[in-house]
Amino acid sequence: MNVLKIAFLSLLLSVVSCDKTVKTETASETETATIEAPAKFKYWNWITVGHKKSDSAYTAHFNKLKSNGIDAVLMNTGADPKLLKRLAPLANKAGLEVHAWMFTTNRPGDSIALQHPEWYMVSRSGKSCFDERPYVNYYQWLSPSHPEARKHILSLVEGLSKVEGVASVHLDYIRYPDIYLPIGLLPKYDLKQEEELPDFDFDYSDASVEKFMALHHKDPRKMENPAIDIEWKNFRLNEIKSLVNEAYDVVHKHNKKLSAAVFPYPEMADHMVRQRWDKWKIDMVLPMIYYNFYNEELDWIGYATKQGIDDLEGRPTELHTGLYTPKLSVPDLKSAIQLAKDNGANGVAFFDDYSMSDEQFEVIKNSKE
Repeated sequence: MNVLKIAFLSLLLSVVSCDKTVKTETASETETATIEAPAKFKYWNWITVGHKKSDSAYTAHFNKLKSNGIDAVLMNTGADPKLLKRLAPLANKAGLEVHAWMFTTNRPGDSIALQHPEWYMVSRSGKSCFDERPYVNYYQWLSPSHPEARKHILSLVEGLSKVEGVASVHLDYIRYPDIYLPIGLLPKYDLKQEEELPDFDFDYSDASVEKFMALHHKDPRKMENPAIDIEWKNFRLNEIKSLVNEAYDVVHKHNKKLSAAVFPYPEMADHMVRQRWDKWKIDMVLPMIYYNFYNEELDWIGYATKQGIDDLEGRPTELHTGLYTPKLSVPDLKSAIQLAKDNGANGVAFFDDYSMSDEQFEVIKNSKE
């Protein structure tokens, strides 16, 4: 993940068994089920790249990742297809799959978007992400309801999908701003989020409201309590869903796949960021099951993985569990990988290799044997 995302994760952190059986509770009994891990278990790594390093430096880094068990890199080039075109062959030559990672509805510093203030999401309190941003300054969210903003996002998707040697385009920040923050962050902002607060409830931009009113003939700006209006919530879930589905068609036109970094499991993502990823047309999801951000314990990795697998039942989408390695001790990293395997994940994705110790790399490599 790039510097902006690292900053956000740092904020989150500043406040905040290898048994193959999974217990499931019912009203009348507790039963035990066994879930077998998929035969081929993939190891991913999120990595941010730039223009400053030489090809030889990147080649050495890619070789290091491959020798330590990594199969695929999620490469953030800032949605720059030229940089991706330069580095993808180097990673491929090292034996790594390349997935083109991009920021999607959150587009911090997007020079094209910043020329169009009307493209940005607006909060219920009337604050536009163009100049008044929620939580942190790099939250610069484009409205998926604005046709030109959507066209711009899809053009970036297409530019990345045209690059040879890329396996998928990887959507990050494919959602609305956090209506509810992870519980560990609330003290940082002296916030209580026991309801949907106006400053963090999006999108009340003209484009969004007009599109909603054309469908449902009511104005969310005039609702006494928009949080309980199901059509209004579902509209926003569907705006993200339709954007993902359009991106899927774009990348498949170029014989690529679509993947995405998402919140831990669908019901949670729905509640926190208007993101219902089990209903998307998508090839792979990488839920970021960073349990410590939510004041949960290590075994929550298994719980959230299984919840996502269950919600995807009957769909062709793969699920690969995202792990935040800076907060995982060597023994906990070993257990976290096993929890993902035991609960049906197709793989694990690590953020990030730049802060990973040799001992952590050894755990990853050994877990493949």
